[in-house]
Amino acid sequence: MSTVDAMLLGTVLLWALNIVVTRYVVTNGFHPLAYATIRYFAAILLFVAYTWWRERTFRIARRDLRYVAIAAALIFLNQLCFANSAHLTSASTLGLVLGTTPIFAGIIATAVGLERPSRPFWIAAAVSFGGVALIAAGASGSFTGALLGDLLAVATAATWAGYSVAIVPLMRRYSPFRISSVVLPLGWVPLALVSIPQVSAQTVDGFGWTMVLAFAFAVVGPLFLTNILWFTAVDRVGPSRATLFANLEPFFAVLFAVLLLSESLNALELAGGAAIAAGIVIERRGERSPEQVVVLGE
Repeated sequence: MSTVDAMLLGTVLLWALNIVVTRYVVTNGFHPLAYATIRYFAAILLFVAYTWWRERTFRIARRDLRYVAIAAALIFLNQLCFANSAHLTSASTLGLVLGTTPIFAGIIATAVGLERPSRPFWIAAAVSFGGVALIAAGASGSFTGALLGDLLAVATAATWAGYSVAIVPLMRRYSPFRISSVVLPLGWVPLALVSIPQVSAQTVDGFGWTMVLAFAFAVVGPLFLTNILWFTAVDRVGPSRATLFANLEPFFAVLFAVLLLSESLNALELAGGAAIAAGIVIERRGERSPEQVVVLGE
């Protein structure tokens, strides 16, 4: 395995493990929005410090501020959905549903004129969304439980795809670190505001080293380190090859959920996961436009 392949695989493993870690944290003492707010604040400090050391500027041209605003709004919505989804549904289900992110990215990119997907893409979209429907049908509980969590997982995939599309124009002119250093703080402000009740009620009584290590991993690994690994690799091999590795995230998320959280999937959820995987395969085999959307993990 080449160094670049190792970087890509490492990134995907960190993304997949983050889903499991988030599920563990928000079901063992952390309020979902309190966790999201504190985690993103810590990540912002890392990005700001690293970007200043690397570039000595956070300047974004006025013409690009609209993209920054859109990306920040989508990050805010994405974290609302992700944290609450991880609290309400299983990590394995969340990981499977996030496999639809490239499909959502393709649809959004088409809507804004960045891509012109071929027929295989639309077949892939139909198959993938059929898989989501099967997962939703297999959810247990009421709309206040697993099914609501599944719907929030779909919204997580859609908002992350929208964010990935929104930063395409910014990626042509700025480093991912500068983008994160500007976008994340703007998205964090409304997140912090709506999270005030949960942050105020949050206590750390009973938090042991497992929780501390899980939180540290969630900040440094999937938020900060993966940006360095992913974009370094993408710069060397291009987005097409990199995205092939990203498609492995749902598989590893389920694997980690089974091994670390002892989760299981029912027949409908397994069928839904298989349909989403089939959609990914169809989407990858279809022709894409030269300007592909680079979809990142959480």
